[in-house]
Amino acid sequence: MAKSKLFLLVCIVSASAPLMVQSQNNDGGIPDYSMKDRKDVPIEYTWKIEDIYPNKEAFIAEKQVVTANIAAIEEKSKGWTSSAKNMLAFLDFMTQVNLKSSKLYAYASHQADMDMGNQELQKMQGEIQMMFVQMGSKLSFFNDDVLTLGQAKFSEYLKQEPGLQPYAFSIHCILYMKDHVLPGDQQRITSLTGLFGGTGRDASTILNDLELPPAEVTLSDGKKYTLNYANYMALRASKNPDDRTLVMKTFWENQKKFENTQATLLDGEIKKHYFNAQVYKYDDCLTARLFGDSIPTAVYYNLIKQVHENLAPLHRFLKLKQELLKLPKFRYEDVYASAVPSVSKTYSYEEAKKIIADAMKPMGAKYGELLNEAYTKRWIDVYPNKGKESGAYSAGLYGVHPYIKLNYNGNYNALSTMAHELGHSMHSWFSNNKQHSNNAEYATFLAEIASTFNENMLMRQMLKTEQDDLFKLFILDNYLDGVRGTIYRQTLFAEFELAIHKKVESGQKLTADFMDETYLKLTKEYYGADAGVTQVDDYIQCEWSRIPHFYMNYYVFQYSTGLIASLALSDMVLNGGEKERDRYIEMLSAGGSDFPIAILKKAGVDMTQPEPYKAAFKQFDLMVTEMEQIVARLKKAGKL
Repeated sequence: MAKSKLFLLVCIVSASAPLMVQSQNNDGGIPDYSMKDRKDVPIEYTWKIEDIYPNKEAFIAEKQVVTANIAAIEEKSKGWTSSAKNMLAFLDFMTQVNLKSSKLYAYASHQADMDMGNQELQKMQGEIQMMFVQMGSKLSFFNDDVLTLGQAKFSEYLKQEPGLQPYAFSIHCILYMKDHVLPGDQQRITSLTGLFGGTGRDASTILNDLELPPAEVTLSDGKKYTLNYANYMALRASKNPDDRTLVMKTFWENQKKFENTQATLLDGEIKKHYFNAQVYKYDDCLTARLFGDSIPTAVYYNLIKQVHENLAPLHRFLKLKQELLKLPKFRYEDVYASAVPSVSKTYSYEEAKKIIADAMKPMGAKYGELLNEAYTKRWIDVYPNKGKESGAYSAGLYGVHPYIKLNYNGNYNALSTMAHELGHSMHSWFSNNKQHSNNAEYATFLAEIASTFNENMLMRQMLKTEQDDLFKLFILDNYLDGVRGTIYRQTLFAEFELAIHKKVESGQKLTADFMDETYLKLTKEYYGADAGVTQVDDYIQCEWSRIPHFYMNYYVFQYSTGLIASLALSDMVLNGGEKERDRYIEMLSAGGSDFPIAILKKAGVDMTQPEPYKAAFKQFDLMVTEMEQIVARLKKAGKL
């Protein structure tokens, strides 16, 4: 996932992706520092936090400077739009405040992630977060002042003062939103809804993760298990098909007991989305969500249409899983079972670096140099240590370098995660080194392209160089199941989200019955129930009640579009030449200097048209075919 920087003057937000948690494994000589204190981890496996500040004293000194700068905002902003000179002076001043604040936050939060039990680090992080809140409140005048200035006057200022050019796009974003910006007094009142705006999401999370009494289940091994969510996630992949069914049926029937409460909470959340759309004068919730990034609603509808037209490759993949699992009937719960015999393969960290470097050779010498820099200049925190946060992320830091948190354990998923996070970091590096800091942060819509691009390249390289058909089958199964989860499943979520918003927009209340019926219908359609591909039982109808993304307001579709775009782009690079590679690098370098659809178009991918979708689904189809061919060879050799 990409861990966002915190900029106030850019009209886009950064993205996050699903967290990948790795378990520790000592096979293949992978060192185990998971029970060691941070100070006992060899320095070469830790990121170089001193590149931000050499010591805590420097952090404290910078914090004092920023605190004083925030206090000076009111004085510095007087007459800031009265002339081109004044405007440039204030924007440059705020840029420096933002850059210093981002460094402060990175220094505190990165260290807190390495030692979650350290109260001093948690306190430091909390103090910086409060600084951002204070800065935001002091800048409440900003949008109003820009709107009062207007496009014509700002264009004059640009001619008078070329130094304003780096700020032109963010100012344009505010002016572009002029019909949807409230007067100051109304905005202040509306902003107060933020005090309780997250109540539904928080209550749903507490209910699901804390207060909902878990069911118990006795499996074929005779053991009794408590079905909390962590156990459910593990046990639904059981090798025993009857256990899989029992686990899922028991878990969701227990979840259904509380679905009316969950429906009420989600109804309130979607009504909040509708309230905001109405207050800010949008036609509907989807338009309200996409307008700020200038994404046509046609992109959302086109995604759903293209996925529906390309369900056949998914159904072939599911049929192949059924064959590999030797099942007379394929059921929804069988999706989570591993269809490939266990393959034990471990890569040392040094091996992982070389494999990723080889996979990314088509990206040219500069890309390779940057990968080496990430390794040698300690951008990466490699292994788990005692108190370190699980999962992985990449966090760009303007003027320094990206920071990558891993919990590397040597298996293929860890290798793929490393490639993924390096993709985020390359995106940040190219953007930060090409763009002014005000234009460096890329939009959520673009955030998962560079990371999944690297995963695509790694998978292609492994299939090309790997000799073991059984391991190639594992790689393909792993990758295609990821595509299933990212493109097909997230689009199913997106279509469900569209349906529940439309229900509220029509003046009706969301009920558990409506959402059960809608979710079950979509699940059966996507997984081919009527075509005899997958048996989807009614108990899965309330799965919507445990999906927190529905509280995130039309967020999940970007997982799908991001992977579709990266599949199209990686195909162009691998089958093209310098032109295609350079266009991709230019996309990485564009940051947030334009709207995301426009940036992608320049790279050769137009997400308003069907071509990228067709290219992505063609690749998926070809990979299913390759998987079928490997299965046939393994069967012939008596290995399956």
